[in-house]
Amino acid sequence: MRTTQYLSEILMELHPSAELISDEAAEALVNGILDSKKVFVAGAGRSGFMAKSFAMRMMHMGIKAHVIGETVTPGFEKEDILIIGSGSGETKSLVSMAEKAKNIGGTIAAVTIFPESTIGQLADIIVQLPGSPKDQSEGDYNTIQPMGSLFEQTLLLFYDAIILRFMEKKDLDTNKMYGKHANLE
Repeated sequence: MRTTQYLSEILMELHPSAELISDEAAEALVNGILDSKKVFVAGAGRSGFMAKSFAMRMMHMGIKAHVIGETVTPGFEKEDILIIGSGSGETKSLVSMAEKAKNIGGTIAAVTIFPESTIGQLADIIVQLPGSPKDQSEGDYNTIQPMGSLFEQTLLLFYDAIILRFMEKKDLDTNKMYGKHANLE
């Protein structure tokens, strides 16, 4: 198969994802972020890269967004929200973060394939995304892609959709957001 044919296959796999995500859960996440003092995002591996891109766009909108593990990340407090993107919901370092955030009393949101996972059980807000875990013997969503690629792609697109919803709610457009873009590059 040609590379462009694989691209077409990937896009076909992604297309039905939107229909499988709860609007109510997505809106709960939007409102949870808007009601928070600070937003913290976390994910491991490629899910972590998706979280970083989400934090960057939130910063462009004027939201105080931070990536767990960065040297300039402030402390988590009761008025804050921690958003964890984890396909399995069982990544040990992310479970530990969720437990600490729960003990502090902040809000926890899980974006995962498995809402019944450890992180899902700790979460106040759960958004279930379709996808296959890295071990594709589990899950009910078939993909031609390796490991967790479908989940990670859906995660990025879901985060971008959340940004569009924020833009609508806060009456922002690209021009207003561009003023917060990095300018020392």
